[in-house]
Amino acid sequence: MTGTDRRGLIKGALTLSATAMLPRSATADAAPDTLNAHLTGYLVGLHDPVIIRERDTYHVFGSGGWEGRPGPSWRTSKDLKSWTDNGSPFGIPDWAHAAIPTATSVWAPDIHYVDGFYRLYYSVSTGGSMRSVTGFATTPTLDRAAPHYGWTDHGLVIETHPGSGYNAIDSNFIRDEQGEDWLEFGSYWGGLKLIKLDRHTGKRAPGDTRIWSLAYRPAPEGADNPIEGGFLFRHGAYYYLFASYDYCCRKLASNYFVACGRSKSITGPYVDKDGQPMMEGRAKTVLIERPWGGTRWRGPGHCGLMHDGARDLIVYHAYDAEHDATPTLRLAELRWDADGWPVALS
Repeated sequence: MTGTDRRGLIKGALTLSATAMLPRSATADAAPDTLNAHLTGYLVGLHDPVIIRERDTYHVFGSGGWEGRPGPSWRTSKDLKSWTDNGSPFGIPDWAHAAIPTATSVWAPDIHYVDGFYRLYYSVSTGGSMRSVTGFATTPTLDRAAPHYGWTDHGLVIETHPGSGYNAIDSNFIRDEQGEDWLEFGSYWGGLKLIKLDRHTGKRAPGDTRIWSLAYRPAPEGADNPIEGGFLFRHGAYYYLFASYDYCCRKLASNYFVACGRSKSITGPYVDKDGQPMMEGRAKTVLIERPWGGTRWRGPGHCGLMHDGARDLIVYHAYDAEHDATPTLRLAELRWDADGWPVALS
């Protein structure tokens, strides 16, 4: 995503009038004592965040294109409250720029600690295009002051072209309970997909062309299929697939929201609380603005999750109606109900 609007060029016949029809209500009262209620510092200019902790420092990465930087945004905190700008880990890699010459920023990073290295998957594309590439880079530490700090780019993992039927952006890495590595990705068109990775290279094994379909958003013929930003997360006996639905990047008209399904198999099928499949657009809501167009924080979406000791965290962006609809860092603790479904304390 660029710092302005990566999907502003995606248009379809699906008209979203709910936001425009709802009357503007007063800003909601201050939230209870949540993580969101204490956020300060460098919070703005953030799309598509993910979060990780190295020792006593939390790191949030997001799409590039802000502050004149094409590389992923990067901010840090010691306490999950006060956040500081940490620059960018790198810019658009040469190989990605050669593949997508008109790209202006790196999109939707995904960060994990894998076999002794911090591995960051990222995508490069342009708004409304199926011509996209996803690659990854690694560093042994996220501490810029450490002598062994430094990113190594490993190049292409997957790419798509017009007519591919799916889009190689918004990637998310996961290692399953059997020690197998996977990459989930996708946006619009064919929905969310999954490929298997070679554990040693972080890429697909030679000759491995299988792609699993995990979630899809049916839409009227000729319309958009607004589902993207998938994130796979293990809890208990299940894999949970979080996804963002509807539209981001439309300032106060954004109606993005997060919902999820679950499966005991990494490859699915993923279903909602009623056992209905995500491939048919069904999911359990996790983060949503209610009423639409009536609160300060519009379009909460594109989340990342992490286990943080005994608790789980969910980071996401939302548009601040009190500050020119600026995309802003939001953060919540994630609890689990008696039936094992997530509840965000936002």
